[in-house]
Amino acid sequence: MLHRGHESTDGTDGGELAVPMAWLYAEYIADELLRTGDLMPPTSFEFRAGRDALALTVFLSDTDGELSGIRVISQLETWLSLTAYDQQWQEWVRTRMAELTVQAGAAGTRSPDLALAAQAWRWLEETELLAPDLDAVPGGPGVFGEDDGPKVWTAAWRLGLPLGHLAIQLF
Repeated sequence: MLHRGHESTDGTDGGELAVPMAWLYAEYIADELLRTGDLMPPTSFEFRAGRDALALTVFLSDTDGELSGIRVISQLETWLSLTAYDQQWQEWVRTRMAELTVQAGAAGTRSPDLALAAQAWRWLEETELLAPDLDAVPGGPGVFGEDDGPKVWTAAWRLGLPLGHLAIQLF
């Protein structure tokens, strides 16, 4: 028998496999939003950064633990506000991850959903991607072609977050 990740604590209760359904669903939502926006190839690192940033936003904003397709449309505004340029998304992610880790520890449980979210967050923080330096050129990226102009190594989350935000807007 398979259980949703937050229902089966450690996968040892009767040999049942703990399935991280909340994380997998958040990742699915993010993937669909990005594919619908058709902003870049799904095989690119930029796409992965956008998907992981958006999946973290979806997963961590689900405070009731009830991700459902019915609520996706009603959550778009929340996700837009969380991913907006002027928000402290990185700090919000750290805070929510810490809260969920404390909750799991207090309950004496291991969450496969939280483990996958933490893995995605580590990748977003530790991976750097070469991207146009939008701060270096007066007038922004329109001055140069896509492959021209100065580039800078950027944390994957800094590239993925605006991509996720734009995908939500285009939905």
